[in-house]
Amino acid sequence: MRLGTVILPTHRWSEGQKIWRRAEELGFHAAYTYDHLSWRSFRDGPWFGAIPTLTAAATATQSMRLGTLVTSPNFRHPVTLAKELISLDDVSGGRITLGIGAGGNGFDATVLGQEAWTPRERADRFGEFVPLLDRLLTEESVTHRGTFYSADEARNIPGCVQRPRLPFAVAATGPRGLKLAARHGQAWVTTGDPKLYEEGTPEQSVSALRGQVEKLGKACADIGRDVAELDKILLTGFTPDRGRPLESLDAFVDFAGRHQELGFTEIVIHWPIPDSDFAADQAVFERIATEAVAELG
Repeated sequence: MRLGTVILPTHRWSEGQKIWRRAEELGFHAAYTYDHLSWRSFRDGPWFGAIPTLTAAATATQSMRLGTLVTSPNFRHPVTLAKELISLDDVSGGRITLGIGAGGNGFDATVLGQEAWTPRERADRFGEFVPLLDRLLTEESVTHRGTFYSADEARNIPGCVQRPRLPFAVAATGPRGLKLAARHGQAWVTTGDPKLYEEGTPEQSVSALRGQVEKLGKACADIGRDVAELDKILLTGFTPDRGRPLESLDAFVDFAGRHQELGFTEIVIHWPIPDSDFAADQAVFERIATEAVAELG
């Protein structure tokens, strides 16, 4: 079991860099950030861009993996994103993981002036976005004419430091997204079943996650891939447990252990932000960071 953290891009870099360095000092396997232009309750406060933040984090850290949880097509285009990712992978010395999902409704979905896409259109776009981005990160020149995205001799020399490209962590729970994870992912990401967040129980959440893991296994089997090849990442904070796993080391070990039994290989917890949905005791959080993995065995 590995432990990662999400550091939301809410701090000016003079303060933010201290958090990213501290995350590495605490021994986190990876530190991620959201790739949004704004997000929910943080919309009217400071919020910085994901790619510049990760670039700065790459120069402030030495060995910890870095990435997005998650990037989506809501305001990204595969051609420009590929160029930025290749550059970021180079600056970091090959430490980048791209968390990528179909996106959802909200600020990012309409900020460019477009109407919010339907769930079907988001899935259609995602189904074109991921394979094209895969090609852009592995081929020196790409030409593509698609329904939503096109490229005309897009050149990406010298490519990623990581070969054949930086890893994709595909966020998905539906059948089409799970097929993309099976075919293109080096990891799979879930936040659980959103329908259970308000009124579900932890036991119902574990059952739902078990079902998601089983569906991922089937999607892999359908194309002859061993599901064990994919890391399985749980981004916490969105299950009925909410912040309770961060109340104590024992509470977290119990929570992580139940999900480890389902096959999850990485648990990601949010860096504490006072007076928010991600509020937590910093001392307890740091104890979890330094002791939980050994407790899990």
